[in-house]
Amino acid sequence: MTGADWNDSTPPERKNHLRARFEAGTPAPGVLAFRDGAPVGWCAVEPRDCYPRILRSQVLKAAGPAAHGGPGGKPEGPVWSVSCFVVAPGHRRSGVAAALLRAAVGHAVGHGARIVEGYPVDPTLRPKAGPADLYQGTLKLFLDAGFEVVSNAVPGRAVVRFAAPDRS
Repeated sequence: MTGADWNDSTPPERKNHLRARFEAGTPAPGVLAFRDGAPVGWCAVEPRDCYPRILRSQVLKAAGPAAHGGPGGKPEGPVWSVSCFVVAPGHRRSGVAAALLRAAVGHAVGHGARIVEGYPVDPTLRPKAGPADLYQGTLKLFLDAGFEVVSNAVPGRAVVRFAAPDRS
């Protein structure tokens, strides 16, 4: 959804939109984490082109050619974006986000992604960032998962990438 579409929709409409995306028969728009059979987390991951807000984001624009890679500014293969995390309050700081990120990368690569990208916050440069600001994940979370920084043009916000192993 565009920002305007999001703002103009109600929570039930957004819930129905997401449910329809899961039921469409295409790759799911994210992964879920369960603990003892109950859902405790969500991570959104889809082809970057599915996210108009990311394509227009200042973080991606500021990254310039670093975020577009390859000859002529075209990435070398499909790019998927990890756009947000939701972890239930009682389960934060217990490894759920790391498990979600691993699953998101596996999901993306399993559906043809060559590059998995994230746009995390670096709390060392943004010490006042709270849970509402950290929904895109922390830089440490991504670095610990093997992602590499390709741009830090926006202070406290990075563009990070994981390159899928070549399977040819």
